[in-house]
Amino acid sequence: MGKIILKGVVERKPGHLYYIDGKGNVCEAKMARGGKKKKKKPAAKKTVKKVVKKTVKKKITAKKTTAKKKPAKKKKK
Repeated sequence: MGKIILKGVVERKPGHLYYIDGKGNVCEAKMARGGKKKKKKPAAKKTVKKVVKKTVKKKITAKKTTAKKKPAKKKKK
């Protein structure tokens, strides 16, 4: 806890913090307060976009014939 050096030297404002910095100057800082709860806004009507599925026609291409693979030849010793 800090020590009181002199009383009545600085005019104090409510909501401010006063301290002596490293150089010996009296500094003033606004005190941080806890966050207040925000009021909820009335719920707005949500618009729902309908998703339209597009039908895609597939192109019919000629079927490729697959060549049958020949069995591998066995190596002789």
